[in-house]
Amino acid sequence: MQIPVIKKLVEHYSLAQLQSAEEAMLEEQKPAIEVEGKDEGECLTHVLASIYIKERMEQGVAFNQALRDFSQRVRNSIS
Repeated sequence: MQIPVIKKLVEHYSLAQLQSAEEAMLEEQKPAIEVEGKDEGECLTHVLASIYIKERMEQGVAFNQALRDFSQRVRNSIS
């Protein structure tokens, strides 16, 4: 998970564009937006993180806090 890539996605794409990218990736298709990452799994992680952060930001949460919240969810899921 690369924070600069997630930040770029959040800043440059709408929630709808990110959700469309997620759907395309889950169907093993190329998304309409450019998503950086080492492999398909990392790209999907970046998109999922961006969606989560965008949704939290729409609720009034700052980017940094939303990113921390997402990171905490990931840590909790793997421990």
